[in-house]
Amino acid sequence: QVQLVESGGGLVQAGASLRLSCAGSGRTFSSYTMGWFRQAPGKEREFVADIRWSGSPTVYADSVKGRFTISRDNAKNTVFLQMNSLKPEDTAVYYCAARSGSMSFRNSNDIPYWGKGTLVTVSS
Repeated sequence: QVQLVESGGGLVQAGASLRLSCAGSGRTFSSYTMGWFRQAPGKEREFVADIRWSGSPTVYADSVKGRFTISRDNAKNTVFLQMNSLKPEDTAVYYCAARSGSMSFRNSNDIPYWGKGTLVTVSS
């Protein structure tokens, strides 16, 4: 049974940093694209970033480009999201996702594996 478990969320002030982690289990995620989505209160879920098995290329939403960095540790089946210069509009539940292949999540969100999410709250 495949599981994705997020951690690292919390309450921070604007301008601060957080690092989210997502640990996968139940299989080896070789050849899988892994990434992050978020859903703010009252809004639809939106793509944040993704990364290929090899670590490249990475794809980012325009709203986080230059502030967020996605990376992965394949030996540990773990993907990370380093979030810097956080803004109140980054407040959301952040979800980890995984899918076989190299297609970006930005182009297609037909994704079979999801975590339960971790809450990030950024105060002004």
